[in-house]
Amino acid sequence: MGKLLNRRKGHSDEDYEDELDEDEDELDEDEDDEDEDEDDEDDDEDEEDDEEDRREYRHKRRVRNQIIAYSVVFVVFLAFVTGGIILGSKAASAWKEKKQAEELVKQQEEAEEQEVEEIVIDTPEPAVEENEEDYFEELVENSIADMPLEDKIAGLFIVTPEAITGVTTATQAGDGTQEALNKYPVGGLIYFGQNILNEEQIKDMLSTTKSMSNYRIFLAVDEEGGSVSRVANSSVEVTKVDSMAAIGEGGDPAEAQEGGATIGAYLSNLGFNLDFAPVADVVPEGGSSVLDDRSFGSDPVAAGEMVSNFVTGLEGTGVSSCLKHFPGLGEATEDTHETRAEITKTLDEMRASDFVPFQAGIEAGADFVMVSHVAVPEVDTNGLPSSLSEKVITDILRNELGFEGVIITDALNMKAITDYYPTEEAAVMAIEAGADMLLMPDDYNKAYEALLAAVQDGTISEERINDSLRRIYRVKCEEERRGL
Repeated sequence: MGKLLNRRKGHSDEDYEDELDEDEDELDEDEDDEDEDEDDEDDDEDEEDDEEDRREYRHKRRVRNQIIAYSVVFVVFLAFVTGGIILGSKAASAWKEKKQAEELVKQQEEAEEQEVEEIVIDTPEPAVEENEEDYFEELVENSIADMPLEDKIAGLFIVTPEAITGVTTATQAGDGTQEALNKYPVGGLIYFGQNILNEEQIKDMLSTTKSMSNYRIFLAVDEEGGSVSRVANSSVEVTKVDSMAAIGEGGDPAEAQEGGATIGAYLSNLGFNLDFAPVADVVPEGGSSVLDDRSFGSDPVAAGEMVSNFVTGLEGTGVSSCLKHFPGLGEATEDTHETRAEITKTLDEMRASDFVPFQAGIEAGADFVMVSHVAVPEVDTNGLPSSLSEKVITDILRNELGFEGVIITDALNMKAITDYYPTEEAAVMAIEAGADMLLMPDDYNKAYEALLAAVQDGTISEERINDSLRRIYRVKCEEERRGL
């Protein structure tokens, strides 16, 4: 442009053309430069486009890589979660199976316990038994709770009806019996052949006497079978039972049980509730004995079987049995009815023979044991009659043999007692030795007064008397429990 201006200010045409050519060349160069610039710009734009493409590519690649990475992480996470779920499921399943197994074991244990409980339920329930026993013991306690001391003392005696009425022979119960029982409410009365005339008479006498007594009363008799059978040997018609010796010789214990049941049946029918039988003494083999045919024999074990079965038969009818004559009268050569009697056996010898039938009878459920007047110096070194010996009654019969029933003396009017001890002294000694009841003292009034005085002055405690009365009334109240 400067050159053009120069031309316009006076330069020549040639100069102008030269200048113009130069200008055109310059313009061409400028255009070329512009083209180059444009090319450069285009190249720059292309480079920019390429860079943008590269950035976009890199961005897309990063995005893709991120997506891939996230996908991998997600897959790994998903796999981890899935694995966790599977493991958790397996663990839960294992835990569930364990719980089910534990529950099954528990159910099995409960089932076993239930089976045990059901077995126990099949037997009589202890609670019911306990309630029945509680009621029974309450009945016993109530029977003696309000008794005056005088009546308690009278309740320890079993005597003949003549001993309290004063008549020569008692064959009926009338006003005299009522008056006597009011004054002396004895624990029991014993009857002999002289008191038994016929079935109607003895039935009426016993039932009337029972109704007149202010307390439950024993109505007793000696009915062994054979020669000692007060009822069977009277005019009353009953089925007679062989002697114990005959039954023993037969060797069949079932016959002994049948004999006891037969005797018990007719005694119960007449109104008796206590039989002083069976004889549990063992007699010497082939030797003589004051018992004659009243023993089952000389073999202690065989005799024990007979005694046990007789007791079972008799007690099954509701009549109480009484084993006699402890500790064993079989080898005595003297009769205690007439004089003092003694046997020389040691305690171990008696354990091996004489005690065996008594133990069998006790285990069979005998309510009474009668203690004889025989002396056993090897057992009681004082030489006391067994009926007055604490060693025999308490140490051996009560403690060693474990008898919990009623211990009664043999008749205290026998000469083995009366020739050596006053009636009063014998009564007190027998109770102190452990006897519960006194049978037929020589003088009932003296024996009664002496025993009453011994309690009143503290020689014997009233609780000791109560202990005996509890044993007595457990037997008496048993009749009520059986509905007799």
